[in-house]
Amino acid sequence: SDAVWRLCSTLQEFFGCFVGANTYLTPPGSQGFAPHYDDIEAFVLQLEGKKHWRLYRPRFDKETLARVSSPNFSEEEIGEPILDTVLSPGDILYFPRGTIHQADTPKDSHSLHITVSTCQKNTWGDMLQKVLPLMLETAMENDVEFRKALPRNYLHHLGTTHSDTTSAKRTTMIQHLEGLVDRLKTHLMADEAADEMAADFYHMALPPCLTEEEKECTAVESGGRWQGGCVIDHGTIELESEVRLVSNIALRLTPGEDCLVVHTTVHNSRVYKQKAPQTLEFDFECAGAIEHLQATYPDYVAVEDLPAEDDDTKLGLATVLYRSGLLTTSRPLGGSADYV
Repeated sequence: SDAVWRLCSTLQEFFGCFVGANTYLTPPGSQGFAPHYDDIEAFVLQLEGKKHWRLYRPRFDKETLARVSSPNFSEEEIGEPILDTVLSPGDILYFPRGTIHQADTPKDSHSLHITVSTCQKNTWGDMLQKVLPLMLETAMENDVEFRKALPRNYLHHLGTTHSDTTSAKRTTMIQHLEGLVDRLKTHLMADEAADEMAADFYHMALPPCLTEEEKECTAVESGGRWQGGCVIDHGTIELESEVRLVSNIALRLTPGEDCLVVHTTVHNSRVYKQKAPQTLEFDFECAGAIEHLQATYPDYVAVEDLPAEDDDTKLGLATVLYRSGLLTTSRPLGGSADYV
């Protein structure tokens, strides 16, 4: 529904990562799932009826804030609950990744609830999975120490078959590896890794859910219609037009090899990853103006005040962003009524 879309879209902007939702209808006197834990942060919103919930601590430290969901557990494996409660309409229950849980309905009531989920594979460890390969690639390119050959017969001293042995050569090799790991810190690629994380997020993200008033100030509602991924027969952007991004995560600017690549969410499907990643390309000279639109959100800015080389560049950029559904204006621009 649009209400759930608006909720998830709003939370997505707040958390800065994907937010999804699943609806569960359970008949009276039944239980849908065996005890288990999930790889998402869960917000349970009770809509109708009642549901009895029991939460349990992670069994081991390695299951705390779990990155993958668990198999089903038996009652003997999970111990005593840390929370035993019944949700009624209007109640909300939150539990983090790795929290073992099970729920059932009383004999005299069905249950309808929505589980809003977030923070799936959005951890420091996930960022490090992006960072470390980039760091190593950069280190090997720029630091000769990483390109030196391994010692002759290193396999005679390293490997699981030698893990219980002690020798001067083994100790020296391990210390050398530790030194290389320390040197990696001088090649930190945090921004580049964040761009890769952002590209994944922008692919899966929900499109922004605009209010009716906001829609009236977009290209489609200004007498336009979609064709080929942009809008035609729309109102005209002028230098005096006041514009802003349609949401604070409407676009993400990243450097390409020979141009700026803009990742967008506005054309994404409401179905998870139903469409290919949505991107636009701009000349590098447009970076300042696009960054200005990001920095000034949610305020409106006149097109003539965008930091660009000349008025033609300002108008051209604003028009492309507007026609692509990324900008809303401070007032409806009007246009052809043939397609309204």
